[in-house]
Amino acid sequence: MEKVKSNGGEHVNLAYDSTLDGPPVYENDDDYRTVRPSVVSAFGHDTLDRVPNIDFYRNAGSVSGHRAVRPSLQELHDVFQKNGAISVPDTVEDDCEGSDGTPSDDVESAVHLDSGKGVVKFGWIRGVLVRCMLNIWGVMLFIRLSWVFGQAGWGLGIVVIALSCVVTTITGLSMSAICTNGVVRGGGAYYLISRSLGPEFGGSIGLIFAFANAVAVAMYVVGFAETVVDLLKEHDVLMVDPLNDIRIIGVITVVLLLGISVAGMEWEAKAQIVLLIILLAAIVNVFVGTFIPPTADKKSKGVFNYDANIFLENFPPDFRQGESFFSVFSIFFPAATGILAGANISGDLRDPQDAIPKGTLLAILITGITYLGVALCVSASVVRDATGNTTDLITPGVSCGGSAVAACELGYNFSSCAVETCKFGAMNNFQVMTLVSGFGPLIIAGTFSATLSSALASLVSAPKVFQALCKDNIYKALHFFAKGHGKNDEPLRGYILTFLISVAFILIGNLNVIAPIISNFFLASYALINFSCFHASYAKSPGWRPAYKYYNMWLSLLGALLCCAVMFVINWWAALLTYGIEILLYIYVTVKKPDVNWGSSTQAVTFVSAVSNALSLTGVEDHVKNFRPQILALTGATRTRPALLDLAHSFSKNYGLCLTCEVFVGPRVETLAEMNAGVEKNQQWLKKTKRKAFYTAVAFDKFREGVETLLQASGLGRMKPNTLMIGFKRNWKTSGSEAVQSYVGVLHDAFDFEYGTVILRMDQGLDVSHIVEAEGQYEMSVCGPPPPQVAKMNEKLVQASAQFKTKQPKGTLDVWWLFDDGGLTLLLPYILTTRKKWKDCKMRIFIAGQPGRSELDKQEMKSLLQKFRINCTDIIVIDDIHVKPRNESLKKLDDMIEPFRLHERTKESTQVEAMRKTQPWKITDDELDEFEEKTNLQVRLNELLQENSKSANLIVVSMPIARKETISDFLYMAWLDILTKDLPPTILIRGNHKSVLTFYS
Repeated sequence: MEKVKSNGGEHVNLAYDSTLDGPPVYENDDDYRTVRPSVVSAFGHDTLDRVPNIDFYRNAGSVSGHRAVRPSLQELHDVFQKNGAISVPDTVEDDCEGSDGTPSDDVESAVHLDSGKGVVKFGWIRGVLVRCMLNIWGVMLFIRLSWVFGQAGWGLGIVVIALSCVVTTITGLSMSAICTNGVVRGGGAYYLISRSLGPEFGGSIGLIFAFANAVAVAMYVVGFAETVVDLLKEHDVLMVDPLNDIRIIGVITVVLLLGISVAGMEWEAKAQIVLLIILLAAIVNVFVGTFIPPTADKKSKGVFNYDANIFLENFPPDFRQGESFFSVFSIFFPAATGILAGANISGDLRDPQDAIPKGTLLAILITGITYLGVALCVSASVVRDATGNTTDLITPGVSCGGSAVAACELGYNFSSCAVETCKFGAMNNFQVMTLVSGFGPLIIAGTFSATLSSALASLVSAPKVFQALCKDNIYKALHFFAKGHGKNDEPLRGYILTFLISVAFILIGNLNVIAPIISNFFLASYALINFSCFHASYAKSPGWRPAYKYYNMWLSLLGALLCCAVMFVINWWAALLTYGIEILLYIYVTVKKPDVNWGSSTQAVTFVSAVSNALSLTGVEDHVKNFRPQILALTGATRTRPALLDLAHSFSKNYGLCLTCEVFVGPRVETLAEMNAGVEKNQQWLKKTKRKAFYTAVAFDKFREGVETLLQASGLGRMKPNTLMIGFKRNWKTSGSEAVQSYVGVLHDAFDFEYGTVILRMDQGLDVSHIVEAEGQYEMSVCGPPPPQVAKMNEKLVQASAQFKTKQPKGTLDVWWLFDDGGLTLLLPYILTTRKKWKDCKMRIFIAGQPGRSELDKQEMKSLLQKFRINCTDIIVIDDIHVKPRNESLKKLDDMIEPFRLHERTKESTQVEAMRKTQPWKITDDELDEFEEKTNLQVRLNELLQENSKSANLIVVSMPIARKETISDFLYMAWLDILTKDLPPTILIRGNHKSVLTFYS
C-alpha cells in the first residue's frame, strides 16, 4: 500500500489549490492518507498515476464536491528524488467507500452558499412546466384571446398563434441545446447567452431581459386590475374612475405579490400550484360551456352552441378602429413570452439540464393547443355583433340589418346602426368568456389566476436574472444588487428594484400600450438565444456537445432572423430603440473588458478564422471548453508518412491547427538549399490533396535539437501546437544507441514542454519515402491507386499508408483509458467518431478496475461519460491487469532486451565499470528489479489487448511515462514495443495532465 504525507515539493502544480490539503510524498510515517485502493489493485503495483475520475474535472471553487488534482506531468516524468520529496497532490477523496461514484450537481460559481441544508430545489414539473404554462396562458387567455380572433377572424387568428408558436418552439429548441451543454447556473436567458456569446452580448441582453421581466409584472397586474375594474363598473362601485382604479388596484396587487415572493421560493411555488388548479378548472369550464344550450339572454348577446354558419362567418378578418394583422399580433405575442419562466430560475432547479428542455417544450405544446382550442370554440359559438336586447332576433350568418349592434367579442362600443346601443357594447373580453362558459364566476377566478400567476413568475424571474448579471460584475456599478439573503440566496434588493419598475409602468394603466413595449425586449432575448445556438454549432468546437440533439443550427439562425423581423412588425421604433440600447451596452462592455472567461463560441469562431485574425486571439485567454488538439506531426516530407498525416488531419481537420514538420539533419550549408526548395513544394502538395495543414521545416546537426526547436517555436500566438504526433521507431533494436537516445529524448522534450504526446504504430510501418524515391516521382500522391511498380515493391505498406485516407469499415475503436492524463486519451478518439470516415466505428472504453468492484467502477465511468456528453458502445472493466504475464510473454520481452542488458551481476566489477563507461545506455539488473512490476504491466497489457482488441479498427492506449534519468532509453523502447506488438493500428496517447474535457457550461 502506498503511503503519502503532506509536505513541500520541488515542483509546483499551478492547478492545485493549496488550501485544500498539502501535496503528499513517499515516506513511512504514521501520519498518512492512503491512496485509493483501486489505483494499486488494478495495476498490481504502486503508481503515482491516477485512473480517470470525475473529481479531476471540477472547478477549483466547486461547492458540490472535493476539488481533486491529478499528478502533474512533471511529477510523473521528472527525476525521482529518493531522498527528497515529490509533490504529488491528493488526487481523489480518501474515503472511496462513502461515494457511489455518481457525479454531483456541480455549479460553476465558487461562491459558497450559507448552507446546503434546506435549500429548495424544484423538479421539471413544478420548476419549469407549471411555471411556463402559467406564464404563457397568463393575461391574454381570457382578456384578449377572443378580441384577437374577433379582429383577425379564426383564419388569421390561427396564423397569429402559429407564428408565435414557431418563434417560441425554435427558441425552445435552441435553448434546450445550450442548457444541456454543461451545468447550468442561475440567471436564465442571461446565463445561456453570456456563456455562449460572451460577456458583451450577455451583459447587454441581461439588463434588457431583466427590465423586460420587470415591465411584464406591470402588464400582468394591469390585466388583473382591468378585470377587477370591469366587475366594479358592472356593479357601479368605482372608487375614482376606471383609469385611476386600475392604478390603485395594480399597486395594491403588486405589493401583495412582492410579499409572497420575498417570503421565499417555496411559498411562491405553492401559490403557483393553487393558481394552476383554478386556471385549469376555468379552461375546462369554457369547453364545457360551449355544449350547454344557451339561454335567450345569451343568444341576445351573441352566444350560441356550435354552429357552422357562425364558424364560417368568423373566418375572415374584420379589423376595426384602425387595427391590422400586425397590431393584433403585437398585442397577442406577449402571451408567448413565458417560455423562459423555468429557465429564469435555473439556479433553483434540481437538474436544469433535464428540466428546462422537457418542461419548456411540453409547456409550449400544451399551451399552444389550449389557445387554439379555446379560440376555435369561441369562434364557432359566438357571433361578432349583437345588441344585447332579447327582443332582437339574431340569426347566425345573417347581417344585423338596421338593429343596434355591439361588438361583444371585440370589446368595443361599436354601433353601425341607428337603434339604441345597450350597455353590452362596453363588455370586456373576459365577460365574453364568462358568457360562453358553464359557470361564469369560475372564468373570473381563472382570469385572476392567469394574470396573478404570470405576474408572480415575472416578479421572481426579474430579480434572479438581475442578480446573476450583477454577480458576474460586468457592470461594476450594479454589484450592489448581487447580494443574496437566506438559504436560497434570495435577491431582496432585486425584488425592491423590480417592484419600483413595475409600479412605474402600472401607472400607465393601459395593457395595449405596455404589451408591445416588452414584446421587443423579449424578442431581442429570443433572437440572441437562437443566435447563440447557431454560433456555437458553427464554431464546431469539441466543447460544444449538447446532450439535447433535436436542434439544427440553420433553424436556429432562421429563428434569430424571424425574431428580428417580428420586432419590426410589432413596433419599428421600439425595435430600433431596443437595438440602440443593446449596441450601446455592448460597446460599454467591450470597452471595459470585464475580467471573465467563459469559453464562449466567439472565441472558437475567431480561432477557426484564418491567420489574419491571429492577433485578435492573443488577448483571449484559453478555455478548456474551446480546447482543440493542435497537432505538430513529425511526418518528414508531406508524402513520406501519409498514414500519420491523415490521422493527424482527422484530429484537426478544418477546425484546428496541423503542422507537418520535417527536420533536415546535417551541416546547415548542405541542408538549407534542399529545405528551402521543398517548403513551397510540400505546401502546394497539401493544398492539392486538400489536407488542411501547414508544412514547416528546420535544419539542425542533430534530429533531437531540430524537434526541440519545433516544440518551442512553432505556432503564432494562440495558434500554437499542443500535441506532438510521431511514428513508432520500428528499427530501434538495430538503429544504434544514439538514434534510440535521440528518439526517446524527443519524447522527454515533449513532456518537458507540456505537449500531449501521440505515437502511432502500424505493423507495416509508416515511412514510404523509399517507394517514392524508387519511382522517381517526388510529386506523386499516395491518395489514389499506386502504380504497379510501387504496389509490387511493397504492396502491404502502400495499402496501409492509405488506410486512414478512406472511409473506415464497420468495427470498433477501442480506447484503453488507463491513466487520467487530463482527458486527451478520451478526447482524441471521440473527435475521430465525429468524422464521416469513422462514423461506422463504435467506441468502446476499457478501464482498469479493482477485483470485486468492477460494476461500481463501470458505473463511475458511465457517470463521468454522461457528464462529458460522450457516448460509447460499451464500457469494459479489466480487473485482472495486476496478474503476472504468461511465461511465454515474458520470454518475448527477455529476448527483446537481451542485447541491451548489462548483466552486471554475472560479471567482474572491473568489467562492469568499464562497460558502464563505454555503454552507459545498457539496462542494468537493478533497473529491471526496480521496475519489474511496471515492466510486467506492459507485457500483461499486450496480452489483454490481444484478447480484447485484436479485431479493432484502431486501438488507443494510455502511454506509459518514463522518468528522466531513472528508466533507460532501451527499456522504455522495450515497454512501448512489447505493449503494442502484433496489434492493429495502435496509438499511444499521453496528455499533459491539464484538463481538456469539462462538464461545465
